[in-house]
Amino acid sequence: MSSAALSPTPARRLPLAGVLRVGRPSDIWFKPALSVVVAVGVPNLTLLALGRLDLAMYTMAGSLCALYAHNLPYAARARALAWVVLGMLASVAVALVTASLTSSAVVLVAVGALLAAAQKALCDATRIGPPGPVIFAFISSASLFAPQTLGQIPGHLALAAAAGAWAWLVGMAPGLVRPHGPERRATARALNAAAAYAEMFVETSASAGRERARAAGAAAVHAAWQSLLATGARSEPRRALERLVVRAEIALAAPADTDAGRLRSWARDLRGTGPVPSVEPASVADELLGVEAERAVGRRPLADRLGPLLPLAMRTALGCALAGYVSLALGVGRPYWAIVTAASLYQANITLTWSRGVQRVVGNLVGVLLFAAVAPLAHLGPAALVLCCLAFNFGAEALISRNYWLGSICVTPMALLITEFTGFQRPGELMTDRIVDTVVGALVGFAAAVVVTNRRAGDRIENALDTVERAREHTARLIAAERPGPGALEAARRGLASALVELRATADAAAGEWWQRAVPTERVLLAERTGHRTLATAVRRQGLHVLEGKRA
Repeated sequence: MSSAALSPTPARRLPLAGVLRVGRPSDIWFKPALSVVVAVGVPNLTLLALGRLDLAMYTMAGSLCALYAHNLPYAARARALAWVVLGMLASVAVALVTASLTSSAVVLVAVGALLAAAQKALCDATRIGPPGPVIFAFISSASLFAPQTLGQIPGHLALAAAAGAWAWLVGMAPGLVRPHGPERRATARALNAAAAYAEMFVETSASAGRERARAAGAAAVHAAWQSLLATGARSEPRRALERLVVRAEIALAAPADTDAGRLRSWARDLRGTGPVPSVEPASVADELLGVEAERAVGRRPLADRLGPLLPLAMRTALGCALAGYVSLALGVGRPYWAIVTAASLYQANITLTWSRGVQRVVGNLVGVLLFAAVAPLAHLGPAALVLCCLAFNFGAEALISRNYWLGSICVTPMALLITEFTGFQRPGELMTDRIVDTVVGALVGFAAAVVVTNRRAGDRIENALDTVERAREHTARLIAAERPGPGALEAARRGLASALVELRATADAAAGEWWQRAVPTERVLLAERTGHRTLATAVRRQGLHVLEGKRA
């Protein structure tokens, strides 16, 4: 190990350029946007008709679960959404019981911070995806400061459970029309990413941009396999999608011989509900690749995945607690907003946390101004209040994939309007509390991230490098073997590809962390290059052929 790998990495300059840059929307932005409107709208309109809009906070706990798992295949989505609903109910139960037993703001803030830390660790460990732990923290923190008695808790939890069941049905409903939609989208992303790398390989010489394109292609292919392996039985559409993902893998291994246009054409054909493009197997053994991939992919135990996340959980607990206490010291009546602001900041490293903090502050401040403009309309009556909230729910999901601060512009007035379900309040007081809590949560939350260092990031890189090297050596031995066992080379190749994806993600996360061992950039690049060369050799050894076109 070089001495450079052991030297501490100093504090880097925090970026401002590009933090607020607006990007392209997610290709499925409308799915969570429409889902949350339906999941929130039906319970809220029902409560409105019954004259019990004051109970909407509890139904919102279940309804907002509809925001999760939209990238997962439906078999996996059913399980994931069920766990999300159960996790939400557990969080709300802890919050409501605590609120019923004590009115001490000091205790309530401490419990809110511990809940936020647990939610952060579990969401990251399970990789549930957007919106991550923020929704859990928002609901549980608000529940902590809602007046409560023990006798009311079963009824309130029943409302949350009923709304959660409705959210589960809303999330699963698109499967009736397009049962393989998530797998098709994941495969299309893999094909497009492989095509982008093939085009860049031909147009440019070795460069950092080309390396990033190759890493992005490998990650997209890995994600596509993860999606396909979560679907259960190997139906004919799944077999056809597997063959397309294999073609994307071959393109990454032999970019100079790849017809990028054909890859993009297949990706376009995967849109909609038409048949999956039919391609010939890339080898005699191609039909068995899905089975061997399933053998190669294993999930680490949850405890092993939680271990590396301890520093992030500690940051979250400390930052949320301090933010809440500072808010209390300033006399703000809703310290849970400061807790949620702090909880929303924490990303994979300090640099990303800083960027999220800037986005959060800008979005919230603009959102407060939007609330001031909308408040007179929302105060026309309960129906207007509910409809405004639904509009902001849709707007938040429509915009947040372009940049977090854009989504926050809609989230902020929505959160302010939700507090008025129990009765209209003075807009000026709400706006002042929100601004103070936003600034306090962002400043104190980021300070906690700087104080709680993540020295495990360097260890994770070393472990990832060792894993890649072991996988590469194992694959190389099988390549050299005269007759590797049935499926052995495919399983080894899949394991090496997975290890390379994990190495890149680990290196990117560590690169933005402060006060740790310097990232061994040269070793990472060398491991990636040799690993991808071994993958290419394995492709040729397996007899997988490239796309017709450039070599013809």
